[in-house]
Formats: sequence, structure tokens, C-alpha cells
Amino acid sequence: MDYLLELVQMVNTYLSDYILCILLIGLGLYYTIRTRFVQVRCLGEGFRRFFGNFSLHGEQGKGGMSSFQALATAVAAQVGTGNVVGASGAILTGGPGAIFWMWIIAFFGMATNYAEAVLAQETRVVKEDGTVLGGPVYYIRRAFPGAFGRFLAGFFAVAITLALGFMGCMVQSNSIGETSEAAFGIPAWGIGIVIALLAGFVFIGGTKRIARITEKLVPVMAVFYIIGGAVILLANFERVPEAVSLIFYYAFNPEAIIGGSWGMAIKTAISQGVKRGLFSNEAGMGSTPHAHALANVAKPHDQGVVAMVGVFIDTFVVLTMTALVVVTTLYTGDGVLAGGAAEGVSKTNMAQIAFGSLFGSSLGSAFIAISLLFFAFSTILSWNLFAKINVEYLMGKAAVKVFSVLAICFVFMGSCLSNNLVWELTDMFNNLMVIPNSLALFALSGVVVGHTDAAKSQEPEDEDNRQYIVQAEN
Repeated sequence: MDYLLELVQMVNTYLSDYILCILLIGLGLYYTIRTRFVQVRCLGEGFRRFFGNFSLHGEQGKGGMSSFQALATAVAAQVGTGNVVGASGAILTGGPGAIFWMWIIAFFGMATNYAEAVLAQETRVVKEDGTVLGGPVYYIRRAFPGAFGRFLAGFFAVAITLALGFMGCMVQSNSIGETSEAAFGIPAWGIGIVIALLAGFVFIGGTKRIARITEKLVPVMAVFYIIGGAVILLANFERVPEAVSLIFYYAFNPEAIIGGSWGMAIKTAISQGVKRGLFSNEAGMGSTPHAHALANVAKPHDQGVVAMVGVFIDTFVVLTMTALVVVTTLYTGDGVLAGGAAEGVSKTNMAQIAFGSLFGSSLGSAFIAISLLFFAFSTILSWNLFAKINVEYLMGKAAVKVFSVLAICFVFMGSCLSNNLVWELTDMFNNLMVIPNSLALFALSGVVVGHTDAAKSQEPEDEDNRQYIVQAEN
């Protein structure tokens, strides 16, 4: 296991420090410029569509999902352990300044996520029985017809099945198990069995059951966590300005908190921000387009602006809440991490220690354990759906049932394996997904810009007449 961990870490070093930084930042800048800052111009429209479609009881008996259900499913995937454990790990490894770089990635990532949602809507497949499928494999085939496109689409489908369907769900159940064991003394493997059984019940119910659960679970889990974080910040309000200043200061002077030379420290801070930013908001990774493809909307632009709201909520609301709580309680004043890393503090228990500073050790641990239960379980559900779409693309509908059984086993296994190995494997496959997805996004930028430019001049179409049916070659 140690050899495998070292090998995967070496691969991730090259992927996240070089390839990922170039692709994600480059793609976000490219779409920001090409769409004339769509994440600024159209964010208000996105929120209006979000609140206009808000419902805890989505449409029934229709192919696909409502726009809100699609966003809830996407946010369920985005808001997971990355917003708590991932953010804490980025701060611990790269200093508080890593959060600044996560903000930068998210800002440009909003334009990227807009493009992903637009293309997912543009190239989605509606089958004869009304079943809707969509995602990067379909717009990759549009971008690159022929053998090269089939190879890239197949590569992406395999990578996302491993990244989200198997390894990613292990990360989620691993975090649930560790925090629950610390908070309640329940063995991690015991929690793993319960989570696996609950996940299996939902997996069997298919897309509609996932949509009905996420549309209810996402608002509840977000409000629960935000209220808890707000209580901590109100109790330490005099330290909040210092916490914000530390995030900006250490973004450009990280060696003062993590040590080493300035060059190596700034590289660590940025790479942690990029890597954990990708794992948190998933913009550019190619995961959330699967949910946005299922939305029944009048035109692709409509879901594109809603998709941006998902990145905003994930990073600028939920993740920022974690960051401010952690930095305010652990890094300001005489905080335990004010001088750098400290014995007994890890990315897994940082948030528990931070919330425990006010709520007490037991209640703080319990709060984070319950929050992660909501976050991680909803992510498991959404990621399983995304992986299923790709399994069906690769091997047909019959393979989906076999995949579901294997996925349930991996959910349980995640609660028993080494935390570091699980995270590193997930990072590796997440990184590999970005490559074919980014190539297609660059190639189809003209299609995205066309929808952006036409959005204000076009009259809303009858959504029943708007069906993008693409028959992909096999």
C-alpha cells in the first residue's frame, strides 16, 4: 500500500502542479473573455432562475428533471467533503492563502461551468422511452468526430466511473466514517455498512428518486451548516477581519506560515487551491454537466446561468464559511495553528476542533459529523448517477445494475481504507477527467458563445418542442 501511495502521489504532483493549473486557469480565463464575463453579467439572472424554480416537490412523470432538481443534484455533488475536509486540508498544507486561490479558481470556473452546462444541454440524448442522457461523452463526440473522439469519450467515461463511481464515493464514506467515529465512538466500518445500505436503496430507485431526495436534502444541509458557521463567526466577530486579511496575506507570502522558500511555498499554496478547488466546485472536471443535461429548460443558456449558481454556492458560501471558521479559530490570535502545523491537528479533525472551540469538543465533533453525513451522502448519490450515465454509454443499460452493486461495495470499503490513499486515488482520476473534458470545451467554444450571444435576443421557446437529440456513433 505504501508503494502504491507513493506512486499515485508522484503522478498527482505532475498532474495537479502543472497540467491541471494550466488547463483549469486557462479554460476559465478563455471562457471569461469569450463570454464577456458571463459569470458577472448573468449571475443575477442565474439567481432569479434558481429562486423562480425553487421547489421541494419537483415535476413528476416527465423525462429528465426540473431546472432546480438538476441544480440540486449538481450542488449535491459539489458540496461534499471537499468543502470541509478538502478546504481544511488545503489550508493546513498550503496555508490560509490557499483559500484565495480557491476563490480565483471558482470565479473563472463559473464561466467554465456555464459552458459545460450549455454544451450538455446542446448535445443531450432523448431516447424513445423519454429517458434523458447527457454529459461530456456526448459533447466530446460532437467536438471530435471519428476515432479520436471515440477514444477521448471512452477515456473520459472510464476515468469518471473510477473517479466518482468508485474512488470518489470511497472518499465520502471514509470522511463520514472517521468523523462519526471521532464524534460518537461508532466504528467506521459500522457507519460504512449503514451508508452502503442507504445508498443502495437510492441507487436502485434511479434518476427520479435521486432527484426527489437531493432537492430536499441540499437546502436542508446548506442551511444547517451555514447557521452553525454563522454562530461561530458571530461569537468571534472581532477576529473575522484578521482572518480575511490572513487569507490575502498568505496567498502571496505563504512561506511565512508553511515554511520553505517563497517559490516553493507559493507553488504549494496555488496547487492546493487548484486541486482542492477542483474537488470542491468541480468546474472543468466534467461531472456536473450530467445533471444539467437532464434539466427541462427552454434553451441551453437558461441552465448555463443556473449552473454558475452552483459554483457560487459551493465555493463563495459553503467553502468560505468553513475557511473563515477554521482561520478565525485556529490561526488568529493565539490559535493552535497561528505558528504553523501543530501536533494532533489534521485535515480530518481541523473543522471539528474549530467548531469545538465554541460548541465544546463533543458537540463540535457531532456537528461536523452530522454535516458531513449530509454533504457526503448527497455527493455519493449524485456521483453514482453521473457514473451510471457513463457506464451505460460504455457497456449498455444491462451493465448499470452490476455497476450499482460494485459501487455499494466501494462505499463500504471506503470507510475501512487509509484516508491518504483514498484521497490520492480520487485526485488522480479527477485530474485525468479534466484533460478530455477541457479539450472538448476549447473545441466547442463557438457553440457556447453562440448561445450566450443569442440568449438576450431570442424569445423563450416552448420547452416541449426543445429536444436536442444526438445519435452518437458507436
